[in-house]
Amino acid sequence: MIRFALFPVLLLAFPGTAPAADVAAGQAAFARCKICHSVQAGAPSPVGPNLHGVFGRKAGTLEGYSYSEAMKNSGIVWDDETLTKYLRDPRGTMPGNKMAFPGIKSDDEVPNLLA
Repeated sequence: MIRFALFPVLLLAFPGTAPAADVAAGQAAFARCKICHSVQAGAPSPVGPNLHGVFGRKAGTLEGYSYSEAMKNSGIVWDDETLTKYLRDPRGTMPGNKMAFPGIKSDDEVPNLLA
């Protein structure tokens, strides 16, 4: 799902930065994420912020979502490195953020999600 909604644009914007990964596995893994997030432009998200266009966006700045102070004040700009670190340990990376998800422990899953 992410690949079709978000990453073709990102691949054009950041050529050569995508890690070798399994897109189909990433789509399957995103099934857990879409419980809270959408990746389609303008679509509402059930709980968390819409992730469309997240690469290159400053954390906590998407209009229409009530972010935690931790997220708004983090200074993070989302890219492969910052998303990988955050998705592996959201609470440890950014104490006080709203995301209840404990993090991804698999070494392959984050690159697959970002593929």
